[in-house]
Amino acid sequence: MMDPDRKREQEAAESMNAVMQRNIRTVLEKRRAEDEKRSLDVRMADKITRFTGSMLFVYMHLCIFGGWIIWNLPVVPLPKFDPSYVVLAMCASVEAIFLSTFVLISQNRMAEQADRRADLDLQVSLLAEHEVTKLIIMVKHIAERLDLEVARHPELEELEQDVAPEKVLDAISENQRRVAGER
Repeated sequence: MMDPDRKREQEAAESMNAVMQRNIRTVLEKRRAEDEKRSLDVRMADKITRFTGSMLFVYMHLCIFGGWIIWNLPVVPLPKFDPSYVVLAMCASVEAIFLSTFVLISQNRMAEQADRRADLDLQVSLLAEHEVTKLIIMVKHIAERLDLEVARHPELEELEQDVAPEKVLDAISENQRRVAGER
């Protein structure tokens, strides 16, 4: 026979596991849906960025550029097609322009995703803050009914107030301006 406390802990863990699994599925489904909505251009840019950020890409360039350089060395007895390496420099420059553009496209998309996630985090945090405030009020009322000393704790009055996000953002901005002005 299982101890009742142990059984409750196990049920709570299983319940949390079910909630966690649901949340993971929801997040993965949302990401998949967002990936499917991406345009062909963005999907191509992401694939190119993923490939160019791989070691295979590095090894290919080592072989291609290394072979190009060796082929055109004065001591190698092969017909030279780029003895001054100007064409090699031009190819590398053009490639760098395109690769940096693909990376920027991918970074812009990732920044948009990060902004959406930050907004969601903020909304969840504000909701949690509001719920905790309501719980504090309820617990304080219970403590007052039971005439507990904790009901008269000086911090409770402040904790019972809902946080106004715009005031927090204003305070952050003001502190940033003040710190910047001190520099």
